[in-house]
Amino acid sequence: MKTTYLIFALAMALISCDNPSVLELGEKWQSIERDLQTQLITAGDSAVIELPEGHFMFTKSLLVDGNKYLTIKGQGIDKTILSFEMQEEGAEGLKIANGVSIIIENFTIENAKGDNIKVTDTRGITIRNVKSQWTGTPEESNGAYAFYPVLSSNVLVENCIAIGASDAGIYVGQSGSVIIRNNEAYYNVAGIESENSRWVEIYGNHAHDNTGGILVFDLPGLTQYGHTTRVFSNNIHENNFRNFAPKGNVVATVPPGTGVMLLATRNIEIFDNLIADNRTIGTAIASYDLVEAMATTEESQLNENIEKSKKDVGYDPYPNDVYIHNNVYKNSFWFPTWKNDFGLLFTMKFPFATPDIAWDGISPDGSDFALCVEQEDVKFANLDAANDFENLTTDLGQFSCVGNFVDPIF
Repeated sequence: MKTTYLIFALAMALISCDNPSVLELGEKWQSIERDLQTQLITAGDSAVIELPEGHFMFTKSLLVDGNKYLTIKGQGIDKTILSFEMQEEGAEGLKIANGVSIIIENFTIENAKGDNIKVTDTRGITIRNVKSQWTGTPEESNGAYAFYPVLSSNVLVENCIAIGASDAGIYVGQSGSVIIRNNEAYYNVAGIESENSRWVEIYGNHAHDNTGGILVFDLPGLTQYGHTTRVFSNNIHENNFRNFAPKGNVVATVPPGTGVMLLATRNIEIFDNLIADNRTIGTAIASYDLVEAMATTEESQLNENIEKSKKDVGYDPYPNDVYIHNNVYKNSFWFPTWKNDFGLLFTMKFPFATPDIAWDGISPDGSDFALCVEQEDVKFANLDAANDFENLTTDLGQFSCVGNFVDPIF
């Protein structure tokens, strides 16, 4: 493979100025880089840019800025393949900014230095039927996000595949009115992650073989706080893959074997999911205080977030208003993984009975944590992490709402 890329680089250097935009390398890789970037720059409103079938290599990021009603479409997953394996300039593969009603669909994109697809400051973005991946063994050096809409609204990600991201396969951050549906995410640290976003629906997805299946986080120091998310009708199973996130990232604290994790967020409903064979925990509910306690002096990025939390007076580090009901929890493993502290804790405290749902037990003095669990025969744990697990209990008690009607969050 390295020899092929060297031949490609040599051919690029020798290409004729009369035909700079199309290069055939053997019978596989071609270059449409210059022509495609020109099309993206000159595209007017309502333009449709159609990518041909084939394998195409790029050395620079593809940039789209300020477009309205633009469609970029390939001939299908694994028919149109955009590779950034030889990227020399830029971080993203495809970057879209300041757009209105953008559609990208029907192609594969892979191996960007940073994020494969980043969308920012855009009102209306649809990503449909796209595979975004890093090929080979998942490594810390892989880009952070396969799909990365941020600071945007009216976001739809559907029928996509995300593989090999060192942070999250499908991520949405600081956005509003979001739908993430009918996607598959595997071999990522986080399969699907919603961070500091509002009015988010995550449903019909298949998250498997990640470190954590689906995460809903709220972090300090960002442009908005998140709330109001529904996670339902997903298949979240066997998310036991090693955590290969760079040290210091918040997702580096996610224990392998996590199905769903909620961090410092509120107004959340989790229902009608299959949550199976995630070795450490089915659903974890944690405060940002727990993240702070897990940080070390070497983890500069995480400590930077902790400093933000101290300065962000409006930030609430404690989760609240969580409604969990009608899920199917299964775990065929007798013991959690022993490769993380929580797995070891659960092994000691809950031999042969790993919890389905666990809350870290940390809440501000004098306040109540609003959790409603409407599940029969669910295994629950209040970890009492604030007191070094001294009063850990498995009594669902006040958090049980079986038989009581609870208004849905939407």
